[in-house]
Amino acid sequence: MGDSTRTLAGRTLFITGATRGIGLAIALRAARDGANIAVLGKTKEANPKLPGTVDSSVKEIVQAGGQAVGIVCDIRDEEQVEAAVSQTVKTFGGIDILVNNASAIFLADTENTPMKRFDLMQDVNVRGTYLCGQKCLPFLKKSDHGRIVTMSPPLDLRPDYFGPHVAYSIAKFGMSLCTLGWAEELKDHGVAANSLWPKTIIDTMAVRNLLGGETVAKQGRKTSIVADAAYEILCRDSSYTGNFAIDEEILLESGVTDLDKYSVVAGAKLMTDLFLPRE
Repeated sequence: MGDSTRTLAGRTLFITGATRGIGLAIALRAARDGANIAVLGKTKEANPKLPGTVDSSVKEIVQAGGQAVGIVCDIRDEEQVEAAVSQTVKTFGGIDILVNNASAIFLADTENTPMKRFDLMQDVNVRGTYLCGQKCLPFLKKSDHGRIVTMSPPLDLRPDYFGPHVAYSIAKFGMSLCTLGWAEELKDHGVAANSLWPKTIIDTMAVRNLLGGETVAKQGRKTSIVADAAYEILCRDSSYTGNFAIDEEILLESGVTDLDKYSVVAGAKLMTDLFLPRE
């Protein structure tokens, strides 16, 4: 696996959902190299139940060694995404890397999924991912290190991955289909497109607020494991494309031997994430 670079210094990353959780963790890892980050999020005003705003994220990124611009953006809105791309390019001169992290979740069966929830997940997860890809693409093609990483699961169409929450599964696998298509479409342009998915539950506000709270979070890992895996993918050369990577596997491949440091609670039995075989 050739490495065209082992640093993201001077690279510009356009990260959706970067005000907290995995998106912010990826931004902070890149910032340690001196990268430029466009922080996209919908949170401008602080909310005690949902920590993190575009402004607080910018401060953290600068403190970590990067440059950043905070952009309030609803990725469902084409004009807002176009404006965000323009602002990023005006600020940093281009876009090298797109991280499709923003996602909506609602885990319910068909009868218990309101259509407004169905629409939200399709609009944010599938349409938002596609829209950001489309608007960033001209600049990714101009870059000598064009990369797309999308936070979505391996394309494995097992019925038990769909049955409990058809709407959410369609939306997440739709993101993975973007990776599949873009890897093929962009292979002659030097732009690599990959998906990344965590092996275990990750301790995020979504888990704490929607998916079982602190009890579940304690059976998971810190966001830093996903950030370190994303970094590894982003430093690989463009021949690494069209992959559906798992964070743990990527890090083991790259020589990381201590995965315990990522556990929320040392020694805890870890819960496997959705869309992966339960051991």
